[in-house]
Amino acid sequence: MTRRGLEPVRATAEASATTDSSYSWRRLCCAMLIGIISNASLWTSVALMPSLQDDFALSRTQASYPYIAIMLGFLIGSPALGRWSDRYGISRVLLCASIVSSLAYLAGGFAQDFRLFLGTQVFVGLGTAAGFAPLAADASHWFRRKRGLAVALVSSAGYVSGVFWSTVIADVLQDGTWRDVHMIIGTALLAIVPMSLLLRRRVPFHVLDEADRYSRQNAKESRISPVAIKWTLAIAGVSCCIAMAMPQIHIVALCQDLGYTIGQGNELLSMVLFGGIVSRIVSGAIIDKVGAVRVLLVGSALQTLTLCLFIPFDGLPSLYIISLMFGLAQGGILPSYPMIVREYLPARSAGATIGFVSTATQFGMAFGGWLSGWIYDQTGSYLAAFFNGIGWNLVNMALIGLLLLRIATPPSGRASPREEPRSLPG
Repeated sequence: MTRRGLEPVRATAEASATTDSSYSWRRLCCAMLIGIISNASLWTSVALMPSLQDDFALSRTQASYPYIAIMLGFLIGSPALGRWSDRYGISRVLLCASIVSSLAYLAGGFAQDFRLFLGTQVFVGLGTAAGFAPLAADASHWFRRKRGLAVALVSSAGYVSGVFWSTVIADVLQDGTWRDVHMIIGTALLAIVPMSLLLRRRVPFHVLDEADRYSRQNAKESRISPVAIKWTLAIAGVSCCIAMAMPQIHIVALCQDLGYTIGQGNELLSMVLFGGIVSRIVSGAIIDKVGAVRVLLVGSALQTLTLCLFIPFDGLPSLYIISLMFGLAQGGILPSYPMIVREYLPARSAGATIGFVSTATQFGMAFGGWLSGWIYDQTGSYLAAFFNGIGWNLVNMALIGLLLLRIATPPSGRASPREEPRSLPG
């Protein structure tokens, strides 16, 4: 074999020695813990809505503004922080973002004016963005054979965060106020500062070189430009998350309309979160076997099915089962997007690209939650909102189906797109 022919083999061997190592798993555990802490804001604005409404004398619409403010900060921060993590490393990004979030939470806890409070929530969302796309992109660099599982575990930290912080908030509110919750979370976020220092090690260049070589080959053989793949994923992400937002954001209100209690509605939400955690972990392992595009298409189809089941069945036992099914269906969707990015787009810009796609999915969640509420106000029920979600989900299935068709049918005489090698060449 010539010297030029040996170079790819040597690069593959060096990359394999770096990835899927004991250090990779230790780094993943640290990233998951950071994700659990940093994603608190995705749940506090919902759990504290009644308390904020009473303290600031707000309408129900005004009480939803903190969530919108957090999403605004998230949408601004996600692509920017992803790009900075590509350039400067995840450690610096987490360090700065955790300090910003901490100060914003503490300032919000002291705020006496609602407009000032909203301003602090934008910075809370800005800092929260570091615990989503940048963490997923970083984890994807340190794994190859178990990359799908690693990305899914990091992504599941958001749901674990919901279970953890919802419990903490409920306990604090028994004897305290929403301001106490802000002080506790603001202090907890400072724990990310020392943990971020444990992630200072950068991805070696030979790992990025090897990943870029295979992603270029995959994109070339699939006959889809990187720009087209990125925008297809973004539009598909908006579509599936508009549909996902209907049950996930409005399930408690739906229960009230059906005559059930808020507590029972929260139990249904817990079923969704539990199903999502299990599904993300299982789907991550499946992605490593069959590929992310197929898992995404199956997850989208199952989500469509469960949305349809919400319409005819309104008994509490049925809703428990359907909520669990919905969590199991949609849990594998979001981890698939960063995996597709890694398989077909350059590794060196993974943080920025995953941040861009994550921004699209979060926009879909925020817009879908608002749209479902608007449809309810216009019609007086959630029936039309469910049909709206089903329609958007069909758009997602069409886009991902076309992407899978292009990937599965390469030009004649050429091999189908391949993944990075899972083991050393013999």
